Amino acid sequence: MTNQTNDKPGTPPIGGSPSNGNEVTSDVPMIRVAVASLMGTVIEFYDFLIFAAAAALVFGHVFFPALGEAAGTAAAFGTLGVAFIARPIGAVLFGHVGDRLGRKRTLIVTMLVMGFATVAIGLLPTPATIGAAAPILLVTLRLCQGLAAGGEWAGAVLFTSEHAPAGKRGFWSMFTNLGGAIASLLALGTFFIADLAMSDADFRSYGWRIPFLLSALLLLFGLWIRLKTNETPVFEQDRARREKTELPVIEAIRRQWREILLGGGALLMPFALYYMGASYLVNYGTSALDLGSSSVLGAAVVGGLTLAAGVVAGGALSDRIGRRRVILTASCVAVGWCLVLFPLLDTRSLLIFWVGLCISTLISGFAYGVAGSYLSELFETRYRYTAAAIAYSLGAIFGGALPPLVAAPVTSTEALGSYGMSLLLALLCLVSATCTFVVKDTSKRDLTNITAVVVAGSRP
Repeated sequence: MTNQTNDKPGTPPIGGSPSNGNEVTSDVPMIRVAVASLMGTVIEFYDFLIFAAAAALVFGHVFFPALGEAAGTAAAFGTLGVAFIARPIGAVLFGHVGDRLGRKRTLIVTMLVMGFATVAIGLLPTPATIGAAAPILLVTLRLCQGLAAGGEWAGAVLFTSEHAPAGKRGFWSMFTNLGGAIASLLALGTFFIADLAMSDADFRSYGWRIPFLLSALLLLFGLWIRLKTNETPVFEQDRARREKTELPVIEAIRRQWREILLGGGALLMPFALYYMGASYLVNYGTSALDLGSSSVLGAAVVGGLTLAAGVVAGGALSDRIGRRRVILTASCVAVGWCLVLFPLLDTRSLLIFWVGLCISTLISGFAYGVAGSYLSELFETRYRYTAAAIAYSLGAIFGGALPPLVAAPVTSTEALGSYGMSLLLALLCLVSATCTFVVKDTSKRDLTNITAVVVAGSRP
């Protein structure tokens, strides 16, 4: 890795602004950086989504058979939420390492932890074999996934954004989040094929394990590409000119606690719509609406395509009109959409179910495609990994984990029924819009020189 002056006139500097003279460049091709970043997110979201799909379809039966169908399903979704609780811990732990030792080393560790935990779940014996140890081990491995995920996304997105040329940061950072859409296609597509190819009994017996074991292939390729990519030039420059931050989490909270909270709040909408489409609606379509599992999984697979389209469009558009405007517009549209989502779904029309799920993931994708560049531009380099990871984890907990966990009690209320979920999702989207509104646009900021607060109306 070399930090050098860019001799090409008019070529945007890496991480900086075209006009500020702060020209830090990289000798690594951006496409390699993008693939290295994307693969980590593919593994993270693939592992999370196959767990979410398995929790919705089989984990209640496989690991909690003694609880009965309803309580078993609730327990299965509870294990899904365990990882979200572990995410902030992983954010602080791996963020600390990433801010002190570098993005590349940390990302290799997070990928290994995530990959090994997922393969181990695929090999996990059932309660019929090892008794109560089976669900305990399932929760333990899920905690490992959550710890790794807490550090993976922020490091992956910084790896891209801190390599990217100014003026194209939104586009290149989008690749990290595109990995989530690709993972959605891989995860749900694998379950969809398995569901078509075998009986329900075979799927519950061993078929659900196949997607977890296939994660080993993604892990090997991801490690290979990351080992071939160097540290980011922005981090190298900052390390050369500053002393190391002893406790990045303390400095991040002390200096930019508002941006951490607002950044996490801005991501509530994309997380809420994404995880509702990938997890809860899969269960809702089969159990509450009596739609066939193959048809519901097929809708989820197509939803992965619309998510990818939204991610690409949102990331690229943010370089033209700004991060703030893209997230704010998507969040406002989402408020109205969520208010009509469950009344539409409750018509029990398969076509409307497909349309409802795909529109939800499309709206989510527009904001999610901007998340990487948006959070990268909020924080100073010396604690950027930690701060971005914490903000992202907060959005994931309250946007991704909360709605599926409270879905059952919310929809069981006699006064609201399923419309209660529409109101809850609309409220989360409104919070996203509000948090985004009070933050200045960040798209023109220089990653090597972020010192001023970015909350609208605040003094620098």
